[in-house]
Amino acid sequence: MFAAQIRFAPRRVLSGQMAPMAMVVAVVAIFVLYPIYYLVQASLDVGDSSVRPPTAYGFDNFAAMSDYWGIMLNTLSVTFMATAVALFFGFLIAWILTRTNVPFRRTLEQMMVVPYYVTPLLGALAWNLLGAPESGFINQLWRSMGGQGALININSAVGIAWVMALFEGSVAFVMIGAVMKSMDPSLEEASQIIGAGRLRTMLKVTLPLVAPGVLGATIFVFAEMLGSFSAALVLGTPSRFYVITTAIYQFVLQYPPRTPLAAAMGVSLFAAMFLMLTLYRRIIANRSYVTVSGKAFRPRIMDVGWLRWALFAICMAYVFLSVILPVATLVYASVQKLAVAFPKIDNFTLENYRTAFSLNAVRSALWNSLLLGLLTATIGVAITGLLSWIIQRSNMPGRGALEYIVMFPQAVPRLVFAFGMMWAWLVFPIPIYGTFWILLIAYLTVFLPLGVRTISSVIVQLDKSLDECGQVSGASWSYRMRTITAPLLRPGILAAWLLMFVASVRELGASILLMGPNSKVMTPAIVEAFFSSSSELTAAMALIQTVVVGVVMVVFTLITRRASQYGGA
Repeated sequence: MFAAQIRFAPRRVLSGQMAPMAMVVAVVAIFVLYPIYYLVQASLDVGDSSVRPPTAYGFDNFAAMSDYWGIMLNTLSVTFMATAVALFFGFLIAWILTRTNVPFRRTLEQMMVVPYYVTPLLGALAWNLLGAPESGFINQLWRSMGGQGALININSAVGIAWVMALFEGSVAFVMIGAVMKSMDPSLEEASQIIGAGRLRTMLKVTLPLVAPGVLGATIFVFAEMLGSFSAALVLGTPSRFYVITTAIYQFVLQYPPRTPLAAAMGVSLFAAMFLMLTLYRRIIANRSYVTVSGKAFRPRIMDVGWLRWALFAICMAYVFLSVILPVATLVYASVQKLAVAFPKIDNFTLENYRTAFSLNAVRSALWNSLLLGLLTATIGVAITGLLSWIIQRSNMPGRGALEYIVMFPQAVPRLVFAFGMMWAWLVFPIPIYGTFWILLIAYLTVFLPLGVRTISSVIVQLDKSLDECGQVSGASWSYRMRTITAPLLRPGILAAWLLMFVASVRELGASILLMGPNSKVMTPAIVEAFFSSSSELTAAMALIQTVVVGVVMVVFTLITRRASQYGGA
């Protein structure tokens, strides 16, 4: 009897693990590969585009892209400028906060990540109020002081790149700052001992040492800029300045739709971004670039004297331009009957907020956004948690390929991915296109990499022996997952839940193509209001969304902190 137990136990364990694994892998394959297949198929369609499946295949759509070289040039010019400025901000601020004795260093470090949560859409709306050539506050003030024309033009390529760079600069800061913190400062100290100045040491020693990290950040930020949508849509469309993502959106909306050409542009963008992100992954995985030695060290902070207040001013200027000024601009515009440069007492009103809350479309969009955020975060954490465990801890064949498939949505702009989903779910036997459910599927798909990266970073820190002890004691796989692995993963799970919730509530690229009349969500509703209504109402709606998300984040943080204290006690 004992021998029989030994013989059959592995089979029970295997079946207990394989059932949920197989289910998750099947869901991922359907979510990720199914839309990409239809995106590629549409790009090769050279027959009647209204007939599905295609009646003829070819590469004519890719050849036709040469007629839109201006859009390609716009995309590359904006992407290069935005990447260069974002990296300048990221590197300079990372160096200041990790290598100098700038005042309030820890507070500034926490403030630097705030632009990432503010999002480019809110920044684009605010900077459009500030820098539009005719109506922008800055240009109105300029003309009132005797200036001619427009001092700045935020609707130009430079203006769009500026806004994109402000909000991606915080991403570059996080990536480069992490490299600087883990770098042995002995070479910098040696440089200063032999008489090199601070600037020369930064350029000749620090920069070469962090070059691999900067290169990785460059590729990542460049790929992000290449697929950027919201800032280019809000700032570029009024002046008919298009990049690839906004051109794809216009091709889909126009009548008749030019979907095969839009799909060809999407596939080209996907190929370029996938190549760059693959290169990025290879760079960060190459151990020959490692700058961290086994020797213990503590980063030494340089005393820069009076210069520390100048460096403090640089950091505060970045926070002011990316957070304080945009939010203050939207607050001011939202309480104006007509947004003008000079405040007048009789121009103040709360009518924009009353109007926003009175619109059924806005209330339903806000409710849909919150519900989608809660469902995406909750279901997404369950799926990505299991995926992370499969990728990091299981011996399942093909788990390396599964990791690559899970990361596919990161290499595709959400607008392009939504374009593939639109075709895929139109022909799906269950009619869910234009409903709440396709948005939920889209969110779960595009945020797979976010959840997997967050939870995987915690899993790799857990000692495998904890799970093995439970296995030796006779605990089943599901029991070990509930009682050992899941409790230890709680910090990563909570972080993933919060990140996926915030990202879902503010999602634009996928939502704007997939939502239906009865499934509107808040961010596309804000964009619609921007193009069809007043700037004042748009500002009120954007702030309502920001405040609601902020309240949920605060409540969630308080609940989890109290739960942790209770658990710790």
